[in-house]
Amino acid sequence: MCSKKYYAEAAENNLLDPHIRTLAAPRVGVLLVNLGTPATATAGDIRRYLAQFLSDQRVVELPAALWQIILRCFVLPFRPRKLVPKYASIWMDQGSPLLVYSQAQAQGLQQQLQAQGHSIPVRLAMRYGKPAMHDVLNELTALGCERILMVPMYPQYAASTTATAVDELNRYLRKRRNQPETRFIKSFCQHPAYIQPLVQSIQRHWQQHGKPQRLLLSFHGIPRRSVVAGDPYYRECMLTTAAVREALVDADVPVFASFQSRFGADQWLEPYTEPTLRQWAKEGVQSVQVACPGFLADCLETLEEIQQECRDAFLEEGGQNFSYIACLNDDKGWIAGLSDIVLQNLGGWELPKVTN
Repeated sequence: MCSKKYYAEAAENNLLDPHIRTLAAPRVGVLLVNLGTPATATAGDIRRYLAQFLSDQRVVELPAALWQIILRCFVLPFRPRKLVPKYASIWMDQGSPLLVYSQAQAQGLQQQLQAQGHSIPVRLAMRYGKPAMHDVLNELTALGCERILMVPMYPQYAASTTATAVDELNRYLRKRRNQPETRFIKSFCQHPAYIQPLVQSIQRHWQQHGKPQRLLLSFHGIPRRSVVAGDPYYRECMLTTAAVREALVDADVPVFASFQSRFGADQWLEPYTEPTLRQWAKEGVQSVQVACPGFLADCLETLEEIQQECRDAFLEEGGQNFSYIACLNDDKGWIAGLSDIVLQNLGGWELPKVTN
């Protein structure tokens, strides 16, 4: 039983005051999560980023003891230096394109929600690097957010992307005495609010550069064994491809899918992007455009690997016209679509209104 001392202290702190008003509805916050980026295009920052990223067992599914030897002895001492000129070639005045465009998406979403009358703080975090998820979650809870929707910025679900963000969210929750209520969006690979601005961005590119003989949708690859083990990523990439193909059916431009960014010796999802482009050029295809629907913000894999390396490969084999279609980045149509997706997933939660 509680002692008289407890009741006395509670009364002193107004905990038992019968006139205390009913608490207001819990505040809602939105957390956008992208993969991450080095802080600068220097070998030291690239090394720190890779050490964190490649140490995640969701990313590299090898026995940890064995992989850490490979990582520390053979990858980290050499790979960062090789990546310096690649990162430098795509770096913006404001910093990493991935961070710049992801921040623009978070700010745009905040403004879009506010314009619709919703007082919902939106924050960006990176799974690896900064701003770190734990720090941003602390910021949201400090703002009074007792309900948080996490939005992994990956349209297609994969264990190595969405699941690792969910893992990190759960690690944060395990350390909290007062845990916020949380949800996360698993995927939106064929959601109209994502497909429509994606298709519109392709059509705008055609208006400026003309239609190609073939359109290639290049997705980030994952090891084939991951799909065999049950990862739905390949299926969701094909659903996105089918949705884009259907939306462009009247354009008379064949739409294909491929997979890029292979790492290591394992067999990854095929067909591979660069060999596909080389083969097309050899077969006489003269005009190709490539879009990367799995990336919502431009980054090293799109601006360097596709726009530079794959362009050079296609032209080297005899192709004549290569064009890269930028990611959705800060596209207004995409920000509106993202708002629709977020509000749909906030259904059932009372949303605080903007007050004058």
